[in-house]
Amino acid sequence: MSSPKPKTFLTISFVAAALSFAASAIAFAAVAQHSPFGAWHRASETPILSPQGAGWESAGTFNPAVVKNAENKFVMLYRAQDAAGTSRLGYAESTDGIHFTRRAEPVLSPEADYEKDGGVEDPRLHRFGDTYYLTYTGYNKKDAQLCLATSQDLIHWERKGVILPAYKGNWNVAWTKSGAIVPEKIGGKYWMYWLGTAADETDQMGLSYSDDLMHWTEATKTPVLRRRPGKFDSRVVEPGPPPILTPGGIVLVYNGADDKLVYRTGVAVFDRADPRKLISRTDEPVFAPEKEWEKIGQVPNVVFVEGLLPREFLEDGTNLKRPRKSFLFYYGGADKFVGVAEAEEVTK
Repeated sequence: MSSPKPKTFLTISFVAAALSFAASAIAFAAVAQHSPFGAWHRASETPILSPQGAGWESAGTFNPAVVKNAENKFVMLYRAQDAAGTSRLGYAESTDGIHFTRRAEPVLSPEADYEKDGGVEDPRLHRFGDTYYLTYTGYNKKDAQLCLATSQDLIHWERKGVILPAYKGNWNVAWTKSGAIVPEKIGGKYWMYWLGTAADETDQMGLSYSDDLMHWTEATKTPVLRRRPGKFDSRVVEPGPPPILTPGGIVLVYNGADDKLVYRTGVAVFDRADPRKLISRTDEPVFAPEKEWEKIGQVPNVVFVEGLLPREFLEDGTNLKRPRKSFLFYYGGADKFVGVAEAEEVTK
């Protein structure tokens, strides 16, 4: 039998527990206060895009970026892999954001030296003025590096080259990936969150700024969003889709992986006047692999969000239909499929 604990210890334990609960409540309130997303749910229980044929998209179709085009259609660029593991970017269109029709051929295939043999991977789409900007990973089976291309129609792309070279930076010691650009200038600069590798071989998030979207300067001496031991993002902290701006801050959906490399989704909010300053961050993931097609594929146990768009819908009422807004989140499942999740907008 264990000896009884003295009253002093019990009192201290109760107070500590109360303080811990209060701290958790404050952290939750901070995230809820600044994030516009309600609870996430799958908008489709099955993949909205799957591998097909025996050619360039036979092994995997995943990690999608989505934007609206001039005709107000949803346009998706997605990573497609063939049986040899070479990646290209496919193109698909939709009028409702759920049901997509693909083009027969890819719109970007590996051609440059920094892409050959490995491919073009993991797109993010941004629009500034009349120009679409595509950040993507160029992989040549040796190095993976963050690259940029531009287009006027989302089909014909002009390469601008590597914008964040591998093995360079204030803390990055290896590859660079996953460029998510803030949609408006802040302090007269463009800002981009990206993935690098720290000296401890964990993948964490960096931040750079630019005058012209082509030439980037690192903004911090250490990762802007660090990994957290023991949590869902203990091993990888990787930008998801381009962030959105709200009155509460810069809202960035990110992909976190734990020590077992299970990928789940988190949300971080940065100061709208200073993209380096973190305001809040989810303690628990908002989305995780649950379906068989998210758990079994080329890489198991992965949901990886790269696309985000708002969608208005009509809410049925007794005498009135009023517009409401939700957000669609496009993600790769197990590095093989494309899925879509949805969350209603939370207004304060």
